[in-house]
Amino acid sequence: MIYLLDTNICIYIINERPAHVLQRLIQAGRESLAISTVTVAELAFGVAKSARADSRAKLENFLLKFPLLDWDQDAAWVYGDVRKSLEAKGQRIGERDLLLACQALALDATMVTNNIREFERVDGLRLENWVV
Repeated sequence: MIYLLDTNICIYIINERPAHVLQRLIQAGRESLAISTVTVAELAFGVAKSARADSRAKLENFLLKFPLLDWDQDAAWVYGDVRKSLEAKGQRIGERDLLLACQALALDATMVTNNIREFERVDGLRLENWVV
């Protein structure tokens, strides 16, 4: 099983709190964890806005520990179907979250997030919240 880590989960891991998120990370096993380049972009934006001089180095060090998965054509085809389905139901989610959800579906991965309410609108997406 692949666990695709959402931006908020990555931030918890980088900050090393709460402790139970780190415990769940260890339980899952590093070989089953991955980060999307979409998440990397969101984290890079956070670094760009940060006043802390060590933010970029801290992020780069963090990213060395995980496989980074490019958003690909398989995810693009899933995106078309999912966005059509959401629009037909009159529902929306944030664009980057939609990209992540579609990538997780294309990979048959579980999305790990503290933003369940946003992602649960996507049919068939497996979700876990390691924060609660």
